[in-house]
Amino acid sequence: MSQRPGTPRLLRQINDRAALELLLSKGPLTRAELGELTGLSKVTSGQLLSRLESRGLVTSAGERPGGRGPNAALYGVNPASAYVAGIDVLPDSVTVGVADITGTVIAEINVDPTDAGDPVRMVHGAVSRACAAAQVELPRLRCLVIGTRGVVDPISGEVRYSFDLPAWHLGVLAGLRDILGDCVIIENDVNLVALAEQTHGAARGLEDFAILWAGVGQGLGVMLGGRLHRGISGGAGEIGWLPVPGEPLPIDVTVPQSGSFQRLVGRDALVGLARAHGLHTDLGADAGVADLVRTALATGHQSFLDELAGRLAIGVAAVSVVLDPGLVVLSGDIGRAGGKALAAGVEEAVGRICPSRPTVAVTEVEGNPVLSGAIVAALGRAREEVFSDTV
Repeated sequence: MSQRPGTPRLLRQINDRAALELLLSKGPLTRAELGELTGLSKVTSGQLLSRLESRGLVTSAGERPGGRGPNAALYGVNPASAYVAGIDVLPDSVTVGVADITGTVIAEINVDPTDAGDPVRMVHGAVSRACAAAQVELPRLRCLVIGTRGVVDPISGEVRYSFDLPAWHLGVLAGLRDILGDCVIIENDVNLVALAEQTHGAARGLEDFAILWAGVGQGLGVMLGGRLHRGISGGAGEIGWLPVPGEPLPIDVTVPQSGSFQRLVGRDALVGLARAHGLHTDLGADAGVADLVRTALATGHQSFLDELAGRLAIGVAAVSVVLDPGLVVLSGDIGRAGGKALAAGVEEAVGRICPSRPTVAVTEVEGNPVLSGAIVAALGRAREEVFSDTV
C-alpha cells in the first residue's frame, strides 16, 4: 500500500495540537514530560517544541530543578501568540474582557452605553478601550464574542429580536464585521453562561446539562452531546414563554414579560409572593428580586423559599421530562442568591412532580458568567484557528 501524500504533515499537525492542548491544561512541561504524555520520543518531542517555538506558539517558561544533573527547561504556550475579547451587553452597561490565548484575562472594563442606539459604534469604542487597557492592538484580536439578550439566528448569526436592546437588529453583525473583521460572533447570553458553566463551573466536563437562568428575565441554556442546542430559529431556551397551568397565556408575544412562566417567577410575581409571606418588599428602583431571596434566607422565611423553589421546579420539570439532562444548574441573580439551599429545594420539588429527577446545583462560575462564557467561546474559535496552522 502506498503512503498517502501529506500524511507526515497531518501527523505533525495532530501531534502539535495535542502538545499545545497539554501545555495549556498541564503546563508548563519539560521536553521529557511532554514526550511521556504524548507518547512521542524525546527526539520527536524536541523537534515538535522547536517547531512550535519558531512559530511563536511556545516559549520558555523557566527551569525545573533536577537531581544531580542540570535543570530541565520548561515550556509553555506563548500567551502573546493570540488574543481574544468577550463582551456582555446589557441595557445599562457594557462589560468587555480581553484575554490571551491561555485564557488569562489581562483587562476588564465597564462602559456606560452612551451610544446604545448605535451598537456598532458602541462595541467598537468599548473594545478599543479594553484593548488599550490590555496594551493589545485591536487588530491582534483573533476573535470577539458578544453576549446579548435576545434570539440569535443560528445560521446568519444576526440578532433576530431583543426586547431589551431594540437597536440590536438585522444588519448589526455585518456592520461589526465591516469595522472589526470576520472574527465577530454574537451569541445569546444564557448560551454563553452554559459554556462558562461547562468550562469553569458546576457542569465542568459534562456533555449533557441545562442552565436555568432566573433573574430579571428567564432563560434556559441546553447542552446536549457537548454542543449547545439552539433550535432551528435560535429560539430554544426561551423558557419565559413556557405555558404554566393557572397562569394566563400571552395574547401578544411582542409584549415583554408576558409569558406564563415569566408571570410565575418574574419580579412582580416574586414581590407579590414576598408580601404574602410577610417579607419586606421596599426594594427601591435599582434593587432586584435577588435581595428578597437573600433576605428570606437571612431571616428564615422558609415558606417563601419553599414556594419559590416550587415555582422554579415547574420550569425544571418541563425541561427534564423532555430532555432528561441529568443536571440543571441554577444561575442568574436569583440562582446565585438562593445558593445551595434554593437548589436543594428545587431538586426536592422536582422529585415530587417529575419522574425524571435531575440533580439541581447552584452555579459555580465566579464573576460575570456571560463575559466568562464569551471568552470561552472566543478562545475555542481562536485556538482552533491558531493551533491548526502549525506546519
